[in-house]
Amino acid sequence: MRPKAATLPTPGAGGIEISCLDWPAAWLTADGIIRSLNDAMRGALGADASPGLNVATCFRDTDAAKLLLALSRLMDNEPSSIEVSTSKADQKHFIAGLSQANFNGSGDGAVLLQLTDITDLRRKLDEVTMRESRWNYALVGSTSGVWDQRSSGDYYYSDVWREIRGLGPDDAFPPTMEAWLELVHPQDRERVLHCIERQNAGDPDYSVFQYREMHKQGHYVWIECRGACVERDADGNPARIIGTDTDITARKQQEEWLEGLSRRLKLAIDISGIGIFETDFEAGTSEWDEGMRRIFEVENDCEVQIGGFWESKLHPEDRARTLAYVAGKIAEMKPFTDNYRIIARDGSTRYIRSNSLPFMDHDGRLKMIGVNWDVTEDQRLRQELEQQKTLAEARNAELERTRLEAEHSAMHDYLTGLPNRRYLEMKLEEWRDSKGELGTGIAVLHIDLDRFKQINDTLGHGAGDAMLTLAAKILRDNIRVTDFAARIGGDEFVVLIDHDGATPALATVASRIIAQMRQPAWYNGQECRFGASIGIAHSLTRDIDPKQLLQNADIALYKAKYLGRNRYEFYVPASRTLLADSNRLSSELLRALENDEIFPQYQLQFDARTRNVVGAECLARWRHPTRGILGPDKFLTIAEEYGVLAQIDGLILEKALIDQAAWRAEGIAPPKISVNVSARRLTDPDLARGLSDLDIKPGTVSFELLESVFLDRQDAAVMSNLDMLRRLAIDIEIDDFGTGHASIVGLLNLKPTTLKIDRQLIEHVPDSQEQRILVKSIIQIARSLGIKVTAEGVETEEHARILSRLGCDVLQGYGLARPKSFEDVTQMLRDKKSAQA
Repeated sequence: MRPKAATLPTPGAGGIEISCLDWPAAWLTADGIIRSLNDAMRGALGADASPGLNVATCFRDTDAAKLLLALSRLMDNEPSSIEVSTSKADQKHFIAGLSQANFNGSGDGAVLLQLTDITDLRRKLDEVTMRESRWNYALVGSTSGVWDQRSSGDYYYSDVWREIRGLGPDDAFPPTMEAWLELVHPQDRERVLHCIERQNAGDPDYSVFQYREMHKQGHYVWIECRGACVERDADGNPARIIGTDTDITARKQQEEWLEGLSRRLKLAIDISGIGIFETDFEAGTSEWDEGMRRIFEVENDCEVQIGGFWESKLHPEDRARTLAYVAGKIAEMKPFTDNYRIIARDGSTRYIRSNSLPFMDHDGRLKMIGVNWDVTEDQRLRQELEQQKTLAEARNAELERTRLEAEHSAMHDYLTGLPNRRYLEMKLEEWRDSKGELGTGIAVLHIDLDRFKQINDTLGHGAGDAMLTLAAKILRDNIRVTDFAARIGGDEFVVLIDHDGATPALATVASRIIAQMRQPAWYNGQECRFGASIGIAHSLTRDIDPKQLLQNADIALYKAKYLGRNRYEFYVPASRTLLADSNRLSSELLRALENDEIFPQYQLQFDARTRNVVGAECLARWRHPTRGILGPDKFLTIAEEYGVLAQIDGLILEKALIDQAAWRAEGIAPPKISVNVSARRLTDPDLARGLSDLDIKPGTVSFELLESVFLDRQDAAVMSNLDMLRRLAIDIEIDDFGTGHASIVGLLNLKPTTLKIDRQLIEHVPDSQEQRILVKSIIQIARSLGIKVTAEGVETEEHARILSRLGCDVLQGYGLARPKSFEDVTQMLRDKKSAQA
């Protein structure tokens, strides 16, 4: 329903008199004709503004159209405000307010126009916009990326900042300092942390520092970071830090090249025995290096003056000629060579050869630079030349060997000795240009080591390097001489194979590599297990871009990892859709954490003999806005890849504790709840502080560790966190036991409260004597170590009966209770309590 218009007297007839208003006001007809206006309005619009004039003609064409449109809509809408500008040379800017009124209730509509002058405000805003535009253009032109970090967690990274790292606008960046440090070159990490700390503290010596960071494409780029703390909180801690990052990779490469050139020049100078000098004729001095001082027998702290020492050393018979010759060449400003004699300190004559170059420096000062060397005993010159020839040939051979070694180093991985990415790209270009040893058809195998990072994190980089070396050997042993294997960075390898169209042969090679990679390896007495995922792309013609072929293999590799790792997959066009879906799902997962879409479901656990509820396992679920409830198999792999798995673990624990408190308030709480803990979270040095802030009742919570990530030797951080869990009376359980690699020694070191036998070992217990014996053995080992046993995957009553007879303590599975929401589990617990009452 349209609101009833206000009833106002006719202007000038005793109603609202606009003439007494201090601001511009006018009464208009519905189509914009001025009926009356006050002096302030006439001053705003100009002397031409008068009754009978259409007010729209006083404004710019575009604003006139907006005004007329607002008038036409005013009949059906609420009063409106628009910004308008006059069309005069001294342009003014206003906020025009329009409101409708009826006169005497007759329905004769009129519009009240009021103006608010915003000319000064508009000009100031335009100036601010212009200044901001200049700064933005300047920053873009400078190729510097801008970053802005706040303690509140708000971060800003400019497009140039992202381009430096190969990131697109939607690419995620590591969410934590620890995750970001993984991208920093290992040799720079400790220094970078120190520089950031000093920069945050306002130390001017650390306002600029340089480091290397991993580019999205896998190589390192040199970055020069400039930053400063611009805001601090009440305690003096940094609240806002702003700075710029500049890609200085090209500059660093140039510096490295110049450094190498300098080393070679120094080597040449040292070998040749020459002396170098630079003379400043205006200052009257000459700077001599060690070689010159040696030749002319000058003390190192002695200053060489023009017209003094050097002239006195000249042989009397050569002095006049030499001085005249040098003076003439300096006057001509041409380079010259000279031979002359000097008198040594012991009175002997020595022969000197010199090359000199007179020049004007940038200040217009006349200078000369040159080299001298001793060529004494001319009668032995032939012998000396022969010796020098021999030495020169040896030096050339050494330089050639050095060149070959440098070329080899530039094209090969320092650790494994395999060709590197650069060599791989050259090999692919040779293939495309029909050169090299590869045939017309080619297959690309992109290999990524599984569980390598866990070995690196737990046993150290030495173990990681040993596994990389072993992986390189396995690749060499499983390809032909004509094939090609390269390490392209980190734990990634690429193999090029002559391909004749027979994909089964490629599958055989991939299967053989995977099988050998899965064999246990040893480092310093510790067993290490890793695997490999392989993506395969192939072509029988050279009409495909080698980079596209590599990308296809990479996409196939992603599919292999997505489908469970330790497998190979061939590239098919549909794989691109899988990659796109995964990228989309990763972005949605990050938003899900922000939108509180991750929640726990609970699967009850039962005493094997009494069937009483003895616990509940918390299982992560995702309430996806379009796909419904998703299980962990749909998102935990992506969560681990993007470094948010530990965050999900913590979130599930916090929510489970809240639900547990609610159950406890009703008197229906299970004796214990168990939550999964990722390997990354166990290495978190802040885990103890985070858990101590939670209300965890002793003995009511247990942490489940996957046996597949359990090793017999953990680092100090892991062992410290495990000791802390015991002090907090949090039980430790080994999940999926029987499928991983834990040893009895490992169990003794870890001292878990419970082993959970994997469902794969439980599945065939009713119909397999061997399976029952295996489960019985696990239970007996656990009993001997004082460890309780839980069986997962209890699907039938027959499962439950046999497992109880074998000595299992706790049963869990769909045959007893499926995972359910908090509300459903609450009702089940209420029902059980009522039944026992």
